[in-house]
Amino acid sequence: MSSSTQKEIKVGILGATGTVGQRFIQLLSTHPYFRLHALGASSRSAGQTYAAATKWKLATPIPEEVAGMVVSECDPSVEAFGECGVVFSGLDEKVGEIEDAFRRANLVVFSNAKNYRRDSLVPLIVPTVNPSHLSVVRAQQASLSLSKGYLVTNANCSTTCIVVPLRALELAFGPLKTVMVTTLQAISGAGYPGVSSLDILDNVVPYIGGEEEKIEWETNKILGGVTDGDDGFDLHAAGPGPINVSAHCNRVPVIDGHTACVSVAFQSGTKPSVEEVKKVLKGYKAEVVELGCPSAPKESIVLHEAQDRPQPRLDKDLYAGAAVHVGRVRECNVLDIKFVCMLDNVRLGAATSSVINAEYAVVKGFIQ
Repeated sequence: MSSSTQKEIKVGILGATGTVGQRFIQLLSTHPYFRLHALGASSRSAGQTYAAATKWKLATPIPEEVAGMVVSECDPSVEAFGECGVVFSGLDEKVGEIEDAFRRANLVVFSNAKNYRRDSLVPLIVPTVNPSHLSVVRAQQASLSLSKGYLVTNANCSTTCIVVPLRALELAFGPLKTVMVTTLQAISGAGYPGVSSLDILDNVVPYIGGEEEKIEWETNKILGGVTDGDDGFDLHAAGPGPINVSAHCNRVPVIDGHTACVSVAFQSGTKPSVEEVKKVLKGYKAEVVELGCPSAPKESIVLHEAQDRPQPRLDKDLYAGAAVHVGRVRECNVLDIKFVCMLDNVRLGAATSSVINAEYAVVKGFIQ
């Protein structure tokens, strides 16, 4: 079914006034079939119009149809939320129990928070990598005696950046053995107001709490498979054992756009040529693109030949921030191959992933 014939689906946003919530509103205000219907935020914002409650930080203005909407508390008993076919969550990890309350109220929740990523029945989906993991939500529903509601998470923004090219390489050259990654992460990844200017200007902060552990663990769940009964995840499905992932994470004075320097070794011990790797990356086709999900990018991976690309300022806006950019593909003297990748951390790294995941769920009949 094309997006032009898909019936309208009402959607809600939790954490609507925050950094990720604003990106959800920007994306969904022009969506072909998702219609903004309910906005949730803290009790401080409840009862106010969205324009009055929000410190809007995006370059585009607040959509006219949203500015006058009244913000509610993040409570599934609010009538407007109960009418929603999808609820998108940009909530902070500290209030993860709210997402569970919406799920238990038989609502479909797509979350950007980390709280349920390790849950054995919650899909952790990067839309251009493993959307088929959505099948496990049926087992999730059965475990909670739900007829309709379920919870899906998208990945940490830096994990998202690296797993897209890793999936392309794994499909072409076989299971991965080792991944070494050093990230240069934008300040918007810390939310608003984020990192103090005195800490980040003229500086690099070589620590982001919990970030390295997320990359090292999430990569295996995303690149792994689903059990035969669609009732869980096999972290080792792509090879004889988990991928060895080692991450170093740094905060840098860039507003939007996470960069990662990645080195990879394959289980086979056979080193592909640089030209073979480039061909694979350039030709990678994600299922969500082939299905025509409206927010999916034309190219899942944009391959750059210039020696000094990708760069956040120059590249992050292509395809509305929904692609991963890869450049500087070259041989690695220690492992097999190395490259630089970059993504827009608040779009594909956050809100856009949730929206594409929900579009895929619509196409596959998981959202009515």
